[in-house]
Amino acid sequence: MLATIASAWKIPDLKKKILFTLAMFLVFRLGAHVPVPGIDIARMEELIRGGALLGFFDVITGGSLKRFSVFAMGIMPYINASIIMNLLTVVIPALEKLAKEGEEGRKKIVQFTRYGTIILGFVQATGMALFLGRTSPPILLDTSLMSYVVTIITLTAGTAFLMWLGELITERGIGNGISLIIFAGIVAGLPTAVVNIYQYLLAGTINIFAALVFGALGLLLIAAVVAIHEGQRRIPVQYAKRVVGRKVYGGQSTHIPLKVNQAGVIPVIFAMSILLFPSTIAAWFPANWFAQWITRIFDGISFPYMFMYGLLIIFFTYFYTAITFNPQDVADNMKKHGGFIPGYRPGRPTAEFVERVLSRITMAGAVFLAIIALMPLLFSRLTGLPIGFGGTGLLIVVGVALETMKQMEAQMLMRHYQGFMK
Repeated sequence: MLATIASAWKIPDLKKKILFTLAMFLVFRLGAHVPVPGIDIARMEELIRGGALLGFFDVITGGSLKRFSVFAMGIMPYINASIIMNLLTVVIPALEKLAKEGEEGRKKIVQFTRYGTIILGFVQATGMALFLGRTSPPILLDTSLMSYVVTIITLTAGTAFLMWLGELITERGIGNGISLIIFAGIVAGLPTAVVNIYQYLLAGTINIFAALVFGALGLLLIAAVVAIHEGQRRIPVQYAKRVVGRKVYGGQSTHIPLKVNQAGVIPVIFAMSILLFPSTIAAWFPANWFAQWITRIFDGISFPYMFMYGLLIIFFTYFYTAITFNPQDVADNMKKHGGFIPGYRPGRPTAEFVERVLSRITMAGAVFLAIIALMPLLFSRLTGLPIGFGGTGLLIVVGVALETMKQMEAQMLMRHYQGFMK
């Protein structure tokens, strides 16, 4: 990894992209310290410490929620809008046709996603403003109509700005901008977490042996996450020889690399975004018994919440794998170029075999993701200690780091090929 970064730094184009990405991170961190006017920050920090789900959401936003800055909602409305658009693309034929129209169709779907982000951001900002105005005592100091309007517009504008920032990073920087913004938010909280552990050691809350055990377990979890992310099932493929004129093509052996975790960290982010939405809506009606029940269920450490969280991770792992990898297309392409899997006829039997193998390894990857994401929540439930940075944050950080390094390596490889051609 260090060798890749050092090599990329020597290439002017990649160096420019890295510096641009770092500059956008700086803008993101500066915005995370610009507070929304009229908020009791001390009461907000107290509220964050009292809830596991809010604490984790604060970690994802890089501390923006605790400070209640203009980026307090983070990029979650955009992720929710993306989930809805992906589902609608599968269900609605017109959107499915639009998605297959190439670059122009993709641009239209991206535009629809932007509109959806603004709408969902406005809904979530309204819920947050109403909730903060109805707490006792109210965190929103001025509960007039104009104060609510200013808070809602400020939060919605902050999310829209983050969406634009992410698209800029994707276009002119390195990697997926939205994932990198979440990555930057989580990593920004690591120094604070280290300081907190040091303070716990000084206060005698935990001993040095327990801290070392947790550190060793953290390293093992990182190794396990990397192993699952990089794990592959390689299906052998044989290409028959073809004679075209005086030349002989084919005859080589290769393989189809099926990743154990084909979907990456997307299922974790999707599941987390979906489960944040009901509690946001329930915040609109703090006096309603049903809204209070929803708030208790989606508090982040309840067993129903953990059960739904695990199921959603498994569901979105299969869903995202299904929309990004089509076994039938793989089988058709192999058949078109004279390829076959030993022991299986080209066409439908090949597609069924690939789908069967993909389903088995996807189940293993989905269960692993769910276990890693649920471990800190279960620990917090059993011990009563609030765990902010846990398995979900670890999955996102490691997954985004691996994907970004691969994109850097791919760009370096492309540049070397281009130089060779010239």
